[in-house]
Amino acid sequence: MIKPNPQNPINPEQYARLKAEMAAPYRGLRQFLYLGFAASALIGAFIFFFQVLAGRNIDTAAPNLALQMGIFALMILLWRWEQRR
Repeated sequence: MIKPNPQNPINPEQYARLKAEMAAPYRGLRQFLYLGFAASALIGAFIFFFQVLAGRNIDTAAPNLALQMGIFALMILLWRWEQRR
């Protein structure tokens, strides 16, 4: 374990935050991307759901709806996995 340098005192909270960032770099960026992609998939699923409900282009809208729901589920899974680590 690395100890803080006594000649350059640092706030213990800041030291803990920097140590956590070293253990999981870019964690905040990954979480932001997961949320962004999940929101995009949710909007796409909403649109394709109503296209299927209206009966328009069912042969193309249904697979797209399934894809959007799969992407949304994957982003939720990745978000939860990131939270556990």
